[in-house]
Amino acid sequence: MNTFTDNITINGITLTAQPICRQNEVLTPDALDFVAKLHRATAERRQDLLQARRTRRAEIAGGQDPRFLRETEGIRNDPSWRVAPPAPGLEDRRVEITGPVDKKMTINALNSGAKVWLADMEDSSTPTWRNVIKGQLNLTDALERRIDFTSPEGKEYKLRPAGELPTIVVRPRGWHLPEKHMLIDGTPVAGGIVDFGLFFFHNARRLLAQGKGPYFYLPKIENHLEARIWNDIFVLAQDLLGIPQGTIRATVLIETITAAFEMEEILYELRDHAAGLNAGRWDYIFSLIKNFRTRGPRFVLPDRAQVTMTQPFMRAYTEQLVRACHKRGAMAIGGMAAAVPNRKDEAANTNAFEKVRADKAREANDGFDGSWVAHPDLVPVCREVFDTILGDRPNQLDRTREDVTPDDRALINVAATEGTITEQGIRNNIEVGIRYIESWLRGNGAVAIHNLMEDAATAEISRSQLWQWMYARAITDHGEIITHHWIEELLDEEFARLERFDGDRFEDARDIFEEVTLAQDFPSFLTLPAYARYLTEAREKATVEELAAA
Repeated sequence: MNTFTDNITINGITLTAQPICRQNEVLTPDALDFVAKLHRATAERRQDLLQARRTRRAEIAGGQDPRFLRETEGIRNDPSWRVAPPAPGLEDRRVEITGPVDKKMTINALNSGAKVWLADMEDSSTPTWRNVIKGQLNLTDALERRIDFTSPEGKEYKLRPAGELPTIVVRPRGWHLPEKHMLIDGTPVAGGIVDFGLFFFHNARRLLAQGKGPYFYLPKIENHLEARIWNDIFVLAQDLLGIPQGTIRATVLIETITAAFEMEEILYELRDHAAGLNAGRWDYIFSLIKNFRTRGPRFVLPDRAQVTMTQPFMRAYTEQLVRACHKRGAMAIGGMAAAVPNRKDEAANTNAFEKVRADKAREANDGFDGSWVAHPDLVPVCREVFDTILGDRPNQLDRTREDVTPDDRALINVAATEGTITEQGIRNNIEVGIRYIESWLRGNGAVAIHNLMEDAATAEISRSQLWQWMYARAITDHGEIITHHWIEELLDEEFARLERFDGDRFEDARDIFEEVTLAQDFPSFLTLPAYARYLTEAREKATVEELAAA
């Protein structure tokens, strides 16, 4: 554990973590100076935007439903503007694989046969200092083709030839997450600026030399002003390195309910750097619950497993996303197929493949240009579906979906959702939530649970549903009222069933889960208290401001 006297200061940036092997390759004086310039140019605006999130949430909680913005009507009604044309390596995105940037996953994802790899530094990666630095090293090592290794079990991991590898698109952390091991003027740098800045500084020219470019997925954006600050960061970053404007391309995840009302405006703000939008469906469900959790029965959802993409409010979201993208020349990328194939259970495998195939067929037929999978075995399934629809075309940008009418009421027509709340659904939320947090605390943010690949969004839906059901005194299909006391009883039972092992973090996981589920206050992201309490070197308590920030 570092003490204050162990801190290292380089170019005005203080590093407070125990050094990681090879971190000097990443944290060079020039790279840190670059990150500091991005931070100082935007730190105040970032705090203003986080405050605006809190204000917006309070307005929604007070009964003000989101609507399409009047002040940006001119942007939506102007038929003349388009985003930049597809960049090299992003013309065909029919199948994208996602996963964290550890060494094994990096090689497996790059060898998967997908068109794009979402190299994830966000929801499927625990932001330990080791993971943050190793992720940067692994990306550079992959681009330099020096990442091959042999596992202790003797298995060889080796990259395929360069021409067979997918385009890399990096997802930095969201605006709400601080990097407490990197301080400027005593203030933590935004995790997203650390992730973006270090990758861009070290690899932008390297990627251009390979015929592609620095491409990014932007998570957790809540409105077009948050897209604007990213665009300003892109402009500054390209200027600082002397790289042509428009070299960076970004795909924005529409994974917050408020962003769904500003899809065209988000594309407009990023238009010279925009590559498309993605239907980040799991975080989207969490965002809806979080924002409307105190608004009564009209916004109460059934069991998580029943909130499928065919529910009316989810159909409205995806169809309006495709329309917004194709109207402006941007790619529309479908959501995650979370199924994890079980090679030892052929029946379960067949069932998983059929569900994925149906999901991807719906997306392809709706006009999406590609979609996400979490496991290499699902790449051929997704590719086959999109091959059937696309044929030799790289995308279907020509399908403008003019048959879809923008409808802001439909986006929050939660009352039309069919389904029930069951005791099993409650138990599943408890079990999966605690299992995920336990794995996250051990440094693994992508977790296979019950043949599904789960990331932080899963735990967020699980705990927010339980909180909302208790608050609304929702009733199960057997007529039982969901109370705080009953949830505590079920939590005790589910916790007692967990298989324990040496070095597990289940006790800590339970503490976090109870704090973010059973407390009267509702932390906007469970990763904030978990990070502040367990992953930072000082192990300080999360501040009230951080718990509220979103």
